Amino acid sequence: MDLRKLRLDESTLSPFSEERDEVERDYARLIQSPAFRRLQGKSQVFGAGTGDYYRTRLTHSLEVSQVAREVARRMQKQYPFLAKKEHPGLMMDPSVVECAAIAHDLGHPPFGHKGEEVLNHLLMEEHGLPYEGNAQNFRILMFLEKRAGSDSGLDLTAAVLLGINKYPYSLKEPGRLKGVYPGEWEGIGYLRDRWNMPKGCSTLEAQLMDLSDDIAYSTHDIEDGIRAGKIQMNRTFFENESLAEHIVWEIVNDQGNLEVGWDQVDIKAMVKQVLASYLDQWEEIYQKAGQEPSRTRREMKARWVSTFAGRVGIIDDGGRSWKRVTFMKDGQEDIELLRTMEILKKLAWVTLIKDFRVQRLQKRSEIMIRGLWDSFKVEEHGRLIIPPDWINNYERHKSVWSWPRFVADYLSGMTDAYAEKVYAELFASKSGTIYEMD
Repeated sequence: MDLRKLRLDESTLSPFSEERDEVERDYARLIQSPAFRRLQGKSQVFGAGTGDYYRTRLTHSLEVSQVAREVARRMQKQYPFLAKKEHPGLMMDPSVVECAAIAHDLGHPPFGHKGEEVLNHLLMEEHGLPYEGNAQNFRILMFLEKRAGSDSGLDLTAAVLLGINKYPYSLKEPGRLKGVYPGEWEGIGYLRDRWNMPKGCSTLEAQLMDLSDDIAYSTHDIEDGIRAGKIQMNRTFFENESLAEHIVWEIVNDQGNLEVGWDQVDIKAMVKQVLASYLDQWEEIYQKAGQEPSRTRREMKARWVSTFAGRVGIIDDGGRSWKRVTFMKDGQEDIELLRTMEILKKLAWVTLIKDFRVQRLQKRSEIMIRGLWDSFKVEEHGRLIIPPDWINNYERHKSVWSWPRFVADYLSGMTDAYAEKVYAELFASKSGTIYEMD
């Protein structure tokens, strides 16, 4: 069997397999899954349900998939080696990248990164178990989700599973903060061995999905921030020393972006230069758009997405026998554009996530998650107030499913609104009818 179409648990091919491509089957399974639908109720930056404009995890995932698919199509034509199919991890199928992007945020719990942070703290503090959004993706896809004829997740193709695996490590390894839980790593590790993947390297499709996620975050979230008035498009805001200093602090203290060589530049000077150029571009477009803020926002977003997506290319990863997806200029890696993207990501972070009103919402979120955890964490009490279908599933798998992980799985699957509803039922003085369906 084609290694890219290999499925871990499916012993026989679907009767429709001759009529429908294997990755098309994966796409259908993903978009029809409850986990995908729940993304519409999970926060991106602003709380899900905050206004009718702002992005949710669902719209973000769709936008990432669109960027990734279009870039993959261009790269197919641009790089002849991709057509040679020399290695299953050195290919670029737009459909695979699209599926990977659609599934890349399924593991996020309610209330965005704050929910992830709180769940990880609770699990580690009380049981020494990690909670991590990327790892939870694979728990959902390979265990929690159900489909007809399978009791082991959605049973996706190897190409799509490894296309989601941007951190190809087991969280069992000492010091790993991002990766895959040991249970799911057994299957992922098996597929990587079958593909003969170099240790620590992800497929080109996974790398493109990851870079497309960054492109969306550094453009779309800023658009939301401008619309919400958190990013004010004037010189008083953009030339504020405090803004530049906050962005510099976030860059210096982010251990995940050291590869772009911040030690080689004056960080504060570059931050100020990028902010000044961004505002200059806004003012230029604002005049051409008849001084309409909404048109200007859309045009700014479109230009930056086009700039970033148009520069994505593939280079050899130094002396390693692998390749890397990154920004390119004149045949070389475009480090300056990578730094620019990081600055825009940090602009979104310090103006949106660090806003005191957002921090209040996040504190409220923390209180709710802690309250729900405390209500469910003792098995003899928790099993009385968790839906029966979850308890029945736990009983079938409890030999490989600890109660703390079960509670974390249950909480992480909640939408923002559902978490608030359950919290209100447990802690508020009044709630809805007991006949509401969960």
